[in-house]
Parts: sequence; structure tokens; C-alpha cells
Amino acid sequence: MADESAASHVTPPPKARTDLITAAVLLAFAAAAFAGAWAMPTFTDRGGDPFTAPGIVPGFHAVIIGVLSLVLGVRAVLRGALRADGGPPPEWRRVEGASNLRLALAAALGVGLVFGLIGRVPFWIAAAVFVASFTILFEWPITPREQRLRRIAEGIALGLVTGVVVTLVFERLFLVRLP
Repeated sequence: MADESAASHVTPPPKARTDLITAAVLLAFAAAAFAGAWAMPTFTDRGGDPFTAPGIVPGFHAVIIGVLSLVLGVRAVLRGALRADGGPPPEWRRVEGASNLRLALAAALGVGLVFGLIGRVPFWIAAAVFVASFTILFEWPITPREQRLRRIAEGIALGLVTGVVVTLVFERLFLVRLP
């Protein structure tokens, strides 16, 4: 009975037309990101290696987002996005552990990292705080009460290691100066 009442409160997936609109927005974003990446300096005029240009990674991500948005768009058209009714929603089953609250929490943590930490504290600290917070907040509800202190310590350790390793990789291997 409890499963039935929980499942009745779940919003069904969007119609195919919604996916088509989402694909168009993502494709426009990918095009803008690629244009921005292409406009970045390559430093070849200063004797730099073209493979160390700062626009390579964002350009690569833009291409991937663009390709995936095209796949989403084609799938939406095949599901009936161009029909008058916008296409029926696909048959869908609730995914265990998925929720809008968890999505909002992840988005809030990402926004907090970008607008609250980066540029205000050294990058390794920002990355460490983000990873530790993410780990602790998402592990908290599924961790037994007697193991929560240990889980917090593990989250902090994981955050610190990630912050240091990511910073070293970007600054020493990719030669990217981080904020």
C-alpha cells in the first residue's frame, strides 16, 4: 500500500514535444559554448602547443552536448513530437532513489560552488568543500545513525583528496591556472 501511494504522487514523464524543445535549447547552448571555446586564444603565437589551448575542453563538452541534444531531438520526433497532441508520454516506471528534492539539492550545491566559492577561496578548498558537502548530504539519509560520524569523516577526507588531486592535475598536467 505504501508503495502505491508514493507512486501516485510521482509526476509522469514529459511528452515528446517537451523533449524536442529541450533538445533545441541544449543545441543552441552547445553552439554558443562552442563559439566561445573557438574564440579563446590558442597561444600558438607565443610558441605554445595548440593542444594546451584553454578552449579545447569546453569545445569538446560543447560538441558532446550538441550531439546528445540531436539524439534527444531525433528520439522526440520519432516518439511523435511533431504530432498535434505533442506525442504521448512514454510508459514509465518510478526510479528508486530519484526525486526532485535530490535534484534541487545537487543543483543548489553546484550553484553554491560556482557563485559562492570559486574566486573567493583557493580552488582546492572550493572543490574540497563541494565534494565533502555533496558526499555527506547525499549519504546522510541512507547511513545508519551509528555510522554517520564516520561517514562525515570519510566525506571530508574524500573532499580534501579530490580538491588537491584535481588542482594538481589541472595546474601541473593541463597547465591551467585555477582561480
